[in-house]
Amino acid sequence: MSDRIYAWLLRLYPSHFRAAYGDEALQLFRDRARDEKGFFPSLRLWLDLLVDLAISVPREYGYVQPALTGVSAQQRLDGIPAFVVLEGESPRPGALLFGSVLSLVALGTFWMVLSRAGSNAGIGFMASGQSQGDSRFAQQQTPQAGTSATNRTGEAFKLDAAERQRVIDAMVANLKEHYIYPDIAQKMAEALLAHEKAGDYDAITDGADFAALLTEQLRDVSHDLHLDVVYSQAPLPNGPPGPTPDGIARYRVAMEQQNCTFEKVEILPHNIGYLKLNSFPDPSICESTAKGVTASLNNVGAIVFDLRDNRGGSPSMVMLIAAYLFDHPEYMYSPREDTRERSWTRSPVPGNRLADKPVYVLTSPRTFSGAEHFSYNLKMLKRATLVGETTGSATDVGIFHRIDDHFGMGIRETRAINPYSEPDWAVMGVKPDVKVKAADALETAVKLAESKLQKK
Repeated sequence: MSDRIYAWLLRLYPSHFRAAYGDEALQLFRDRARDEKGFFPSLRLWLDLLVDLAISVPREYGYVQPALTGVSAQQRLDGIPAFVVLEGESPRPGALLFGSVLSLVALGTFWMVLSRAGSNAGIGFMASGQSQGDSRFAQQQTPQAGTSATNRTGEAFKLDAAERQRVIDAMVANLKEHYIYPDIAQKMAEALLAHEKAGDYDAITDGADFAALLTEQLRDVSHDLHLDVVYSQAPLPNGPPGPTPDGIARYRVAMEQQNCTFEKVEILPHNIGYLKLNSFPDPSICESTAKGVTASLNNVGAIVFDLRDNRGGSPSMVMLIAAYLFDHPEYMYSPREDTRERSWTRSPVPGNRLADKPVYVLTSPRTFSGAEHFSYNLKMLKRATLVGETTGSATDVGIFHRIDDHFGMGIRETRAINPYSEPDWAVMGVKPDVKVKAADALETAVKLAESKLQKK
């Protein structure tokens, strides 16, 4: 129920913000709601949310416009990954007034929706899938193309029985053809058809509710949290856009300007190496930079990887950097791909001296995807101590099959071997070994490293 209320509150943001960050914000809310048990923690969660609404909604509508430095306007328009500095400035009076009014409206609406929702419990679910802009799935076109969930003028209308039937038929076909375990695919297909026959979908006319319910039912049968049914109000693309020469050139320029997102490399007191990396960039462009950075830290006594703002990137770069931390080839589990030769690090690296040095990895809820791949495996292999907060839980494992303009599904098609008992980060993120606030993670890790080095 809280998911639905929060999803409704997200509609206060402009459409461009919801398209870019809506699913990610909802996932972060779920993660925090899962940790905030009891009345007072839940109350604190909603109070924090209302404060955030008061500050961020005016900003997104243009009331507060901090200046951006370090990135061109063209880069921002083109969507090139960029790291910017927000120049501090006080909120304008109009923004403060708007935020105050909005907070009162949002609080009143929240209680009104909550009271009404009690009589409708069991019907409403919000979509747990990705929006049209989510790049976490490679897309494939599905032959079964149904009618759009909007008419030609873009005006939304309610789902009808025919549309629901088309979605169910396409899902059954996709599961039987693509899901990695045929016996479980058959069980999921039978479950969907049984729900349909029982009339469990008849009352659902909202696309997001329908997608969320289907996702829940698939996971109930398969226990596979990588399965996802997606609804997007905006038309889904017919296929994934491939890289263009211009796009590659812009990416190269951006990486050159940002030192391949190696934000800070330094040697702290007591010979502790510190590396703040904000993504795992493509090795075809950034391999030499990565090798130069690791070489500059070759003689440290311990090393701290700061991934608190790392949102992932290239699996090849994950493997390249991890190779420096072992003196032998080591298996790095990834749910994204079948277990194969490239699942092992290319260790040892000639001339490398980091393979036996203590390693600390700083994490936060902003640690995503490839950064979770790196953190999870180092934790499971007991090669690093994770310090900070639980990561954001973003796993790119499925192939996205487009059903029609507004529905699709992500299906896991790989048989990756996970040798560890702890579920991968799609289930609950990667939990730190030493849990502290993300802001305090560096100080804590440095103290741990100093203590470790003093014992040698």
